[in-house]
Amino acid sequence: MSFEVVERDLLGRIGRLRTRRGVVETPLFLPVVNPLSQPIPPRRMLEEFGCEALITNAYIIKRRLGDQPELEVHRLLEYDGVVATDSGGYQILVYGDLEADPLEMVEFQRRIGSDIAVILDVPTGWETSRERAEWTVRETLRRAEDALPLIADSEALWMGPVQGGNHLDLVERSARSMSQLPYDIYALGSPTKVMEQYLFPTLVEMVMTAKLNLPPSKPLHLFGAGHPMMFALAVAMGCDLFDSAAYALYAREGRYLTPRGTLKLQELRHLPCPCPICRRYEAEELREMLKFERVRLLAEHNLHVCMAEVETVKQAISEGGLWELLEARSRGHPALASAFRRLAGYGEALERWSPTHKMRGLFYFDHHDLSRPELVRHRRRMDQNYRPPQGASTLLLAPAPRERPYIRSRGYRRLGEGLEGFQGLHLCFYAPPLGVVPPELSETYPLSQIEVSEPLDLETLRWTAEEVAGYVGGKPYEAVILYRGEGVLDEMVERRCREVCEGSGRRFWALSAPNPYGEASLRRLREFLEDRFKENKS
Repeated sequence: MSFEVVERDLLGRIGRLRTRRGVVETPLFLPVVNPLSQPIPPRRMLEEFGCEALITNAYIIKRRLGDQPELEVHRLLEYDGVVATDSGGYQILVYGDLEADPLEMVEFQRRIGSDIAVILDVPTGWETSRERAEWTVRETLRRAEDALPLIADSEALWMGPVQGGNHLDLVERSARSMSQLPYDIYALGSPTKVMEQYLFPTLVEMVMTAKLNLPPSKPLHLFGAGHPMMFALAVAMGCDLFDSAAYALYAREGRYLTPRGTLKLQELRHLPCPCPICRRYEAEELREMLKFERVRLLAEHNLHVCMAEVETVKQAISEGGLWELLEARSRGHPALASAFRRLAGYGEALERWSPTHKMRGLFYFDHHDLSRPELVRHRRRMDQNYRPPQGASTLLLAPAPRERPYIRSRGYRRLGEGLEGFQGLHLCFYAPPLGVVPPELSETYPLSQIEVSEPLDLETLRWTAEEVAGYVGGKPYEAVILYRGEGVLDEMVERRCREVCEGSGRRFWALSAPNPYGEASLRRLREFLEDRFKENKS
């Protein structure tokens, strides 16, 4: 197995996965294909929709056609792309135990030529008792170990499923144990009911628990990913492959997929999509068709939407904008917004795997963006790595100029001219949501490549004031001079800095100016500094 990561953003990544039928690019969406009945022929999926891979059910094939000696899954489906096969785990989840031997299912998938195959695991399911959940973890791991001799010389890529359901400690245990086995791909099982009930925050906890306890060198598959509106979320959490039958199932129910949610065909006056189906037909025409024809066309539209969303996610990774895409998609449903906030709680993990530099700047909208990897990284570096210049005994804090980078701004030049001759004075800016920005760092990414939405929310202002106070308290200055504006943030910064200085026995002064970079205000600042430094010398 060969898996090469080409580009990263958050935990998402564009990769090249080598299979015996060639290399496919991840994130990879695998539409679920019923081997016996399918509204869109698999051959058309490859030729017209660009589906380089699909997934079908080996258990159904074995039950209906398993006695055919020359059975081969690609010929059965009339499909030349990569075929993944599930072994019947979903049927166990829905119907209970199957009349299928786990090792026989491994052998059968080898015989029919699956390119990607799954052992017959035991899904934990949703709202399962602790005792049952522990058994599913143990039994799935036992089956995974028993299958190793049978797959050792297989040309297929084999998935090792992680179980545990909503018992996160069991998910962690399962992931750690499965990661010790030489499977090519790992997969998170049992998320279907979670997604059907829109419990996306719970899904975040399940996926992140598994992801952070699996080797990053191997792809992660998410079973039953469902709706395209959550593809960005799945990829941002590090899912490299995911499958879904929603494009076909929703079509049977007259539901029309969009990247932001689901619409009912009966309620549509227009078709808000540029796919071939929506350009060729009107909503009224689709409603008046015979059901089988309407289902086929809706399935085609839904599949177009799914494939387009995968490409949108890939482009977002390439340009470093996956956070913005995820934020936009989270507005499609309150449960997705909750999941986005839950994922933001994993800021350190997101920062660890995100690139340090990007081809584009970042947008800041509100306090939910404080967990962006770029901002987490800036705070960590300021806290752990930055040291004031040698001999800097007095910190001068000033509001950041509106021009960026700050060190090249007209305000900085005018301010700097007024500071000449004051030994031991160190100028830094304070700016939301960055906190403290030393001028010499102001050209580094992302300090000069950030666009901030105004007016800022109160949480962002409070956060910025706390960051400034944390910097003041953590650096070895003897005195602090706050040269501030007259806004809410300036008042917060003064209050917190004063408290820190009083608590640590440092001298603190504050000078307020309605226009900090105006000539009169800068002249007043210089006079203030001359008086203060004269006092220090005496």
